[in-house]
Amino acid sequence: MLELGAGGVAAAVLAACAAGTTSGHATPVSMRTGSFSSQFRPQTATNWALAVPETGNSPGSPDGAAAGKPPVALFLHGTGADHRVIFDDLRAADVLSQHVARGGTPFALAAVDGGESWWHRRATGTDTQAMVVEEFIPLLAGQGLDTGRLAVFGLSMGGFGALLLASQHRIPGLRAVAAMSPAVWSLHDAARTDNFDSAEDFAANDIFALRPELGPLPKRIDCGTSDNLLYSVKDYVSGLPGEHEGGFQDGGHDGGYWRSILPDVFSFLGRNLA
Repeated sequence: MLELGAGGVAAAVLAACAAGTTSGHATPVSMRTGSFSSQFRPQTATNWALAVPETGNSPGSPDGAAAGKPPVALFLHGTGADHRVIFDDLRAADVLSQHVARGGTPFALAAVDGGESWWHRRATGTDTQAMVVEEFIPLLAGQGLDTGRLAVFGLSMGGFGALLLASQHRIPGLRAVAAMSPAVWSLHDAARTDNFDSAEDFAANDIFALRPELGPLPKRIDCGTSDNLLYSVKDYVSGLPGEHEGGFQDGGHDGGYWRSILPDVFSFLGRNLA
């Protein structure tokens, strides 16, 4: 077990570099997993996973001694899930392998636990947005990745979190943001307390009001036409400044839909991380 300092965080790295493989000409992908204690998520372990394509010039070890540090796409999960959903349910390591084999820009894919916090500071004191910025991104730099070239994406609650993180400029030099079926609403629902603590909390994290902040940033938004969030997502997209990619394809709010669009999402991320 290797102890790493990452922004004051002691990271327990279970660096089992097991190559994920697919058939044909797919590029091997190494997986690393670990866990750390976060000051922003007290009394619970924060687990993470990292997929790195084996392109011949990627870091071969967590200290990043090798040249050619890859950029990073940071994934935020949805409610009821954790960091594993992108790998276990959406088979993202295989999608990344195929993306690189087709000539796409190699990048590392990182995911971290966020619980049910909706990726912003809550009245309980949990602040998973701060955890990502102040602890997890420095940890990734310690894994030999180029965190100066970073994109963020997520699905459902994590799609909201990605858009919020980008809109609030918490990551200097962010290259792109993508959201799959983002859980977005233009009005506060007082009957719900899982996503926001109060009307004031909603106003402080109102991504509709923050849309002008995304003007020059490359962005991609997707949603299935059978998704209950469709009209709210369309409302959000209609007010986005500048150009954006993505669209509204057949599918619902489920893994089948997200798997169907993930190759295009990775293509978008790769182009902007190049």
